[in-house]
Amino acid sequence: MHKILILGAGRIGTSMAALLQGTGEYQVTIGDVNPAALAAVDVPGVQTRAVDSTDAHALAEAMKGQGAVVGAGPFAVNVHIAEAARAHGLDYYDVTEDVAVTNRVRHLAQGASTAFVPQCGLAPGVISIVAHDLASQFDTLRELRLRVGALPKYPANGLGYNLTWSTEGLINEYLNPCDVIMDSHRVAVPPMEGLEHFAINGVEYEAFTTSGGVGSLCETYEGQVETLTYKTIRFPGHCAAMRLILEDLNLKSRRGLLKEILEGAIPQTRQDVVVVFVTATGFQNGRLMQTSFARSISGQTVGDREFSAIELTTAAAACAVIDLKNSNHLPQTGFVRQEDVSLPAFLANRFGKVYA
Repeated sequence: MHKILILGAGRIGTSMAALLQGTGEYQVTIGDVNPAALAAVDVPGVQTRAVDSTDAHALAEAMKGQGAVVGAGPFAVNVHIAEAARAHGLDYYDVTEDVAVTNRVRHLAQGASTAFVPQCGLAPGVISIVAHDLASQFDTLRELRLRVGALPKYPANGLGYNLTWSTEGLINEYLNPCDVIMDSHRVAVPPMEGLEHFAINGVEYEAFTTSGGVGSLCETYEGQVETLTYKTIRFPGHCAAMRLILEDLNLKSRRGLLKEILEGAIPQTRQDVVVVFVTATGFQNGRLMQTSFARSISGQTVGDREFSAIELTTAAAACAVIDLKNSNHLPQTGFVRQEDVSLPAFLANRFGKVYA
């Protein structure tokens, strides 16, 4: 029985708890500072406790008897959780896209006797696993194109968008610098640039640069690939509308107000679809070749619980990585990159099969 503490009683944390607890092989405790969030946890067998993830003493008490901890709340508290995991000898996981948090986790992982595995979600996360697998199929790699989007099935506003996950994370993506590789060198470019249009199975999309989703791939592939880009997928017209909000109305400099406006004006939805589209181009046996991985994943019922697409894809990805680590398919200590995860092993996993 693996004992695991999930800090964050939101949609992703609760979804992870349901998947792990449902196996009968994990005993899950969910911690959160919000009593209402804890009261809403409806997963049989899962324990709950009040935990302030910014309080070192509270974290120490909550981690007693646990083997691993997952940061599933706001990205800003993950540093506190990772520091406590290092101090108390727990494996650490998170689903953040925040670059600064991941850099701090990497530093904490140096010389650790346990594993530190950040960025275990969809993007970063699965996108890195897929890209690394495709890249390994080429003798010489020319380009990696990573495209991911969590979209409403039935867009009904001028943005063609509904809130499907963390608003803070969304704002981070749209406003922070973006890592790419150009001319074989790692560089930072502005967000919401490089607008492109394409279609998958007859559905029209646009994509543009956003921050964080590339994970550690730029570091891994600098000097090995000419071009590597990560872009977020949206329905056509979204980028122009968001530029009006961020640039012309200058809400990019007022993140608190931007969050308030987005959450007050854009409804959430559970009727969503996650689109994953990765393409690798390079030379195989002297011939220029291209191979792609494309998935469109809708919400599903697992056991007796209904998951939205973003809940399922994010939670299942993180649970698969936890499962693979516990079955010795991943390094057991130090900093673990998503590129260290084998795609075949991931897709064969009981959680990762969502992507198969």
